[in-house]
Amino acid sequence: MSKSKLAAVIAGGVAVACIAFVVFLFVIKAMWAWTVPDLFPGAVKQGLVAETISWGAAAKLAILLALLAGLGTGGHARSSGRDM
Repeated sequence: MSKSKLAAVIAGGVAVACIAFVVFLFVIKAMWAWTVPDLFPGAVKQGLVAETISWGAAAKLAILLALLAGLGTGGHARSSGRDM
């Protein structure tokens, strides 16, 4: 593979990862606004829990969830059960 093709593949991968991260932020914000006020109405009314979260808080949650998912798999991709 030539260097220009490799650079294009890497740039495309980075672009896809960035788009996926932004989509994940939208999902986190939507799920928070949809579930938290219904689960904790008294706490939201008293101001103990935020009804909506900021983009920064959504990014922090996304990073935390990614780290927890990585720890759950042991940091390795799952194998098909075959020994190599």
